Amino acid sequence: MRAEGAPDGWPDALRFAAEPVPGRLVRVARALRSPRRALSILLTRLAGRRLRAAQRFIVLVGAHHDLHRPGSLAPPSEPPAALAAAGIERVEIGRGGTVGITPEGGPVVLLSVQGQSIAEGAGAAIAAAFDDPALHALYGDALFRVERGPWLPLLRPAFDRDYLHAVDYLGPVIALRRSSVAGIAIADGAPALDLALRIADRFGPGAVRHLPQILSVGGFGGAGQGATTRSARCAAIRQDLDRAGEGSTNIVIEEDGVIRLDRPLPEPRPLVSLIVPTRDRLDLLRPCIESLRHRTDWPAKEILICDNGSRDPATLAYFRTLEAEGAARVVACPGPFDFAAINNRVAAQARGRLLAFINNDVEAEAPDWLERMVREALRPDVGAVGARLIDGAGRIQHGGIVLGTGGLATHGHRHFPGDAAGYLGALRATRSVSAVTAACLVVEADKFSRAGGFDAAAFAIDFNDVDLCLRLNALGLRTLYVGGAVLHHRESASRRPSPEAAARHRAEVEALKQRWGPLLAQDPHYHPGFDPDLSTYLRLRRGWTGRGPATPR
Repeated sequence: MRAEGAPDGWPDALRFAAEPVPGRLVRVARALRSPRRALSILLTRLAGRRLRAAQRFIVLVGAHHDLHRPGSLAPPSEPPAALAAAGIERVEIGRGGTVGITPEGGPVVLLSVQGQSIAEGAGAAIAAAFDDPALHALYGDALFRVERGPWLPLLRPAFDRDYLHAVDYLGPVIALRRSSVAGIAIADGAPALDLALRIADRFGPGAVRHLPQILSVGGFGGAGQGATTRSARCAAIRQDLDRAGEGSTNIVIEEDGVIRLDRPLPEPRPLVSLIVPTRDRLDLLRPCIESLRHRTDWPAKEILICDNGSRDPATLAYFRTLEAEGAARVVACPGPFDFAAINNRVAAQARGRLLAFINNDVEAEAPDWLERMVREALRPDVGAVGARLIDGAGRIQHGGIVLGTGGLATHGHRHFPGDAAGYLGALRATRSVSAVTAACLVVEADKFSRAGGFDAAAFAIDFNDVDLCLRLNALGLRTLYVGGAVLHHRESASRRPSPEAAARHRAEVEALKQRWGPLLAQDPHYHPGFDPDLSTYLRLRRGWTGRGPATPR
């Protein structure tokens, strides 16, 4: 997918749509560089296993958004009389203007910007949603396009204050309960973001909901972009932080328009225990440990190596060197490899206020990765924190875990280019997710203990990270993905397949389904309009039109 034109004129949330996408012939040429794998994929497709072939083709050539749709997808416009009949007053914000919502009028105000058409059926859907007295603000999905090009569906996530701080994914249309916002002066720039944050602060985050249905159709004109909008976003976020008692938080605008919040850190810096399980594989372990020692800026850290029966003389010599230099402590963890039990054992011996679980095939890239993750992990309402991981091919290995995709759970944006912005800026933002991988996971030690640590009985190898995050979530501790924390991960480079491993994996799949079945049906942070089978954020679900009916979430 590629939208023509300069992205500087677009809202920051839509920069993903300007990223270059190789054409079909280019992708086929890439596949032919591995003729045996390409032939196997072709035979799989000819055998009628189209989905399996498509999945393997993406692994081979990489993933890209394929979301643009023809004009026939756009619904007709809602007549103004239909909005009025539903008790909805439309208020349009012009560029550079400020308006106020009066107390008199229908119960619902529909705030929009110039150039937006309200989709047919939106009035009835909005009115029905506001029958719930706990709802104070509602936003939906949209169709955007540049000039006369194809339509780009914008499928938005459920309300997430952290995500909204980082990327303004809401605009340009939002429905509001009149009594909740009457008298508030609304300035152009980032009105939907500002009002959503105000309402969430006043009535709680559940007062702002998302309706997974197309409510508006239009172009980019008047949607708000550039330095003016970024300034307005920062002003709205500063007020929100002040209301929440977080006035000392520093607001940083990243180069791509994503906003980073640097919350203050305690002095002295808390100790972080970096826990790395291994069995030999010095070719993986040495780069990992040296990156933790020399390319990780955090000043207060201890490295704990969980030695699961290493025998290679070179590995043992490296252990001795590390301990002689006081650079790491090696903890003997004999017996069959049990990822969950090994990490639990060493976590109990760690001295740090925070635990950082690191796979031996992970290597730090950006030196501030740990600082970024610690800032989030120290927040009282946050449990596990994960990072953006890049695989050996330079593609996304982990961008948060999405439940209900790939048959069970998959990594968000898997196989997309490593420097991609992600759909609605999701790869670069700090945002809530259902789970993150334990290949690089930071959590406060007391929270890890409260959750009972990893469940070694049910999830010795696989899904222990998903299960841990979901148990932390159940305690009221949100899981965050930090897109600015970047590391490399050669996933499963140290594993060896076997019939026993396959049987164990099947058992752990069943255990996850038994424990978390309802959550695995549809991730609350992922839009149901996306295809659940072929990667994530890659294409729309077959038959999806966005025309409802839908239930607010």
